[in-house]
Amino acid sequence: MPETYKQTFNYLFNNKIIHVIFFQNDLYLHLMERFTINDIENLTGIKAHTLRIWEKRYNFYNPKRKESNHRYYDNNDLKYILKVAYLYHIGYKISKITKLNNEEINKLTSYKEANGHVEQLFINRLLQHAFEFNNIEFENTLNEAIEMLGFEKCILKVVYSYFEKVGMLWMNDIAVPAQEHFSSNIIRNKIILAIDKLRSSHTTAAPILLFTPEGEYHEIPLLFTSYLLKKYSKPFIYYGINASIKELELFVIQKKADILFFHLITNFTKQPVSDYLLLLSDRFPGKKIIMSGPLACKIEETPDNSHLLTSMAHLLNFAKHGLPN
Repeated sequence: MPETYKQTFNYLFNNKIIHVIFFQNDLYLHLMERFTINDIENLTGIKAHTLRIWEKRYNFYNPKRKESNHRYYDNNDLKYILKVAYLYHIGYKISKITKLNNEEINKLTSYKEANGHVEQLFINRLLQHAFEFNNIEFENTLNEAIEMLGFEKCILKVVYSYFEKVGMLWMNDIAVPAQEHFSSNIIRNKIILAIDKLRSSHTTAAPILLFTPEGEYHEIPLLFTSYLLKKYSKPFIYYGINASIKELELFVIQKKADILFFHLITNFTKQPVSDYLLLLSDRFPGKKIIMSGPLACKIEETPDNSHLLTSMAHLLNFAKHGLPN
């Protein structure tokens, strides 16, 4: 059998780094092409109860059935339901949608017909191509989103929402780490290219040290922070992901950095996040410690030399204006 696809992934599963090489994607996609009704709910934003009502009332896309009689959906079902969900969320009645043929649905879900809702179309198509491991179409869609929306808006409105939906499946024990890392590698390259296009500024100010804690391998938010800091002429040093406290201490001895900035999505630090923040504060008493990411909202008390960025608006404000006095 000829080699139809070859891709290497490193992904985190059960707190271990797994190295996987796929030579024949059909075998793996067989594991991925079955979705439960709850998976469809997470991906489309349409409640499972609503989908069941549509099936009975409008004969809407009756799903396949396992021997146990439980519903399941494959990749082709997902493609169609994502389009239906898009139309439904922008105001079309399901009674009207079910009367449309495929050609009419495809026309209404084209970029030309988006009328201010193009971000959701891009998200849906990225999801579709990720589940197919179609790197060419995934990158083409990403390029179209960047060209139409601009780089920054694409990341904020499309890429982050895409990862949020994929993350829902991962958290619900669907085997999708490979999808996330397949797409992360493509998006990572786009952000690095965008950073490289920005003009560097010369300043005598101490740089901001950017890192993720030991065990945190999500790099996209940290790279995007780098982009924002460079855009607004803030000096920084990109240390990278999976940084131990000891490594940071040795680095700070050699390089002056007044601010230590870390982003945390999943807590694999083997301790409560608040304890990790306190540890950083104690180890670097003369530095400002900044934490961003979803877990920043979980912190109830902060050390005096720390600051939390609990939203994208806070991060953007920090990149533009620095910390408040």
